[in-house]
Amino acid sequence: MIITDLGHLPHQVKLSASIQKAIEFLQDAHSAELQPGRVAIDGETVYAVIQAYETQPAGREVKFEAHRKYVDIQYVAAGEEVMGWIALEDLPGSTSYDAEKDVVFGLLPASQVIPVRVHAGQAAIFFPEDAHAPKLAVYTSIPVKKIVIKVAVEAMQGLA
Repeated sequence: MIITDLGHLPHQVKLSASIQKAIEFLQDAHSAELQPGRVAIDGETVYAVIQAYETQPAGREVKFEAHRKYVDIQYVAAGEEVMGWIALEDLPGSTSYDAEKDVVFGLLPASQVIPVRVHAGQAAIFFPEDAHAPKLAVYTSIPVKKIVIKVAVEAMQGLA
């Protein structure tokens, strides 16, 4: 997992052509003008999902997700939120992996969540080994606009 300001991202992440396309999209995107939905960047290799929602307070248990086929670059365009993190292998009670939706879910008691506060202009990058719980309220529910860039893991091979 990486948390950074958008301006620092090109210097902190090894750049494949796909990661470079994702960063350029974020740097060029007029976030306020983007409407919720999917935006093609490079076919199924790199695409964006524009989201607008209200953050939610964490309950007793927090729902986590992780992906195998894609790396998530979650860029907060407006507002702020807490994104929970835990290593996937430490997430108890995970559901079976859904290959069609590229997702596995799990629950964790709120007291065990590692919270990361992400505000407008910052991005969090979650790799397949990172379970994450986005959309959590910092204090109270507020509106957030977020751009989630999905980058195919196979397009990043050899960047270790």
